[in-house]
Amino acid sequence: MIFHVVPLPEWAAEPALPYRPASLALEGFTHCSANAPAALAVADARYRDVPGTLLVLVVDEERLSAEVRWEESAAGVFPHVYGPLERAAVTAVLEVRRGPDGAALELVPWA
Repeated sequence: MIFHVVPLPEWAAEPALPYRPASLALEGFTHCSANAPAALAVADARYRDVPGTLLVLVVDEERLSAEVRWEESAAGVFPHVYGPLERAAVTAVLEVRRGPDGAALELVPWA
């Protein structure tokens, strides 16, 4: 499993279509994390100032039609999906619980 952080409005925008984050058009891939703690760290580092509900998609990489490459970055090795995320590949959706300052505290099942 790999993990992808996304604000709720982006995930909910086109529910009948595969999810295509802005990074897919800009960079050619969808950013993901290797595990839940890494996704929580990404949420804290990159989304602290983003208002509203923040989700983490749990993605079965075997169910994706796009290639997944594990690539080195300054912060470590991360999975990058070179295509959209098919919604059928999402096995769970978690919500990022945040503190008053926006800090990502924990992941809980999204209701």
